Parts: sequence; structure tokens; C-alpha cells
Amino acid sequence: MNSQTHIAIDGYVDAIPAPGTGWGTAIFDLIHSPADADRLAPDAPDTVYACTTGDPRIAQVLLREIQPGDLLRVTGTVVQSDAPDAPARLTVEALEVLDAAPAPVLYDLVIERWGNYATVFNADRDTVPVFTVDGKWVGEAASPDAISDLIDAYENGLAR
Repeated sequence: MNSQTHIAIDGYVDAIPAPGTGWGTAIFDLIHSPADADRLAPDAPDTVYACTTGDPRIAQVLLREIQPGDLLRVTGTVVQSDAPDAPARLTVEALEVLDAAPAPVLYDLVIERWGNYATVFNADRDTVPVFTVDGKWVGEAASPDAISDLIDAYENGLAR
């Protein structure tokens, strides 16, 4: 039998929260570090909570504002799974953002402007997506050397 406990815990969001199975729901993983890490064994593991909420207001905040690395305080009901390797399930009833993660730095992507056009260079790909600066899709250049040809074709109505 699973035991239920009402708790409030602080932890870090592990990945971008996702929509749940129904309208107004969301799911996410929360990583909770031991509060007394100095008194515990140095290799004491963090606790992972598989969190869900059925409160549409909390779900909206999770899906629109919360990013990996944000420190949250969540309050709700936790149920320990019968499976020893499965994370505890936490139904979130209240959420407070204690500290926002710094904005991520995208080292592998570079956005460059070419007059009225913008390109996105990705270190993992040879092709280069090209957009107008107001967001209209121009196309994908086969290589950085082909960007000018793609823009010329777009301006002459030849690319779509």
C-alpha cells in the first residue's frame, strides 16, 4: 500500500515542464537535494519527484514561465511508489518560484542578420535556415555559401 504525505519541498526543475494528460494539467520532475548534506554521506543521492498538477493556474505558470534550473517550492501530496526504483509522485497544489535560473546561453547556435534577412547557424548542421526579419520563412540554404543565392531566388519569386 502506498502512503500519502502532505509536504512542502524545495527543488530544481530538471527539464522543461510538459502538458499533462488532460486540459489544465502539467507534469515535471523536481530534484530535491538533502537539506543536511554535510551530515549525510558525501554520495547521498538527490531525490527525484515526478510532479503533476491538475490546477489550471499552476499548469499555466509551469508551461509558460518555468525553465530547467528554476528553484521552486512546491506544496502537495506525495505518494511513494511500490517500485523501489520509481520516483515518488507529487501532486502539486501550490507553487512558488524561489529563484529563476539564468537565461541559457546557446553556444551552438548563432543568429546573423543579412539586411532584411536572418540566418541561424547551427554547429551540428551544414544547412542554414533563412527567414525575413519579420519571421517569414525563406528557405534552407544547403551551406553558408548558398545563402546569397537563396535570398536572391526569394526576392525574385523563385524560392518557396
